[in-house]
Amino acid sequence: MWVYEKKLQYPVKVSTCNPTLAKYLMEQYGGADGELAAALRYLNQRYTIPDKVIGLLTDIGTEEFAHLEMIATMVYKLTKDATPQQLRDAGLGDHYANHDGVLFYHNAAGVPWTAAYIQAKGDPIADLYEDIAAEEKARATYQWLIDMSDDADLNDSLRFLREREIVHSMRFREAVEILKEDRDQKKVF
Repeated sequence: MWVYEKKLQYPVKVSTCNPTLAKYLMEQYGGADGELAAALRYLNQRYTIPDKVIGLLTDIGTEEFAHLEMIATMVYKLTKDATPQQLRDAGLGDHYANHDGVLFYHNAAGVPWTAAYIQAKGDPIADLYEDIAAEEKARATYQWLIDMSDDADLNDSLRFLREREIVHSMRFREAVEILKEDRDQKKVF
């Protein structure tokens, strides 16, 4: 199904070690509206969605995994030279004590990722509206991360991710219209 290209979807550059910013970025790694939840939500929903939009869910779900890889790279680069004291000062002492420098799926507050983050109603239109909301929440989070960051290099990658969330939201909105049109057509048997 997938072919892995050994490069990031968009380059990730970081100007300086910044564990505090890395902590905030964990929201998009293992948070309710983060990239892992989005990828799993879309790839799960495609099994019960009409054929007309299966490809869309597969494409966007796959791209979300690429975004997850970008976030992981950002967090790694922001923390790779940090001392244990810098990690403690950034609020990552608990993470360091449990996982050292390895990423773990949790949000910025340290709450572990849970499957409860993934919504799937089984009604294609309801699920697509959930997907639109997920993309808009991710877009907002990326904007807030940009607002908190003074790293121009990192902000470039964050802006890329924010813009992709907008594109995904628009694509899901188009899919809703396709399914509404199909639903409203008179069926003759």
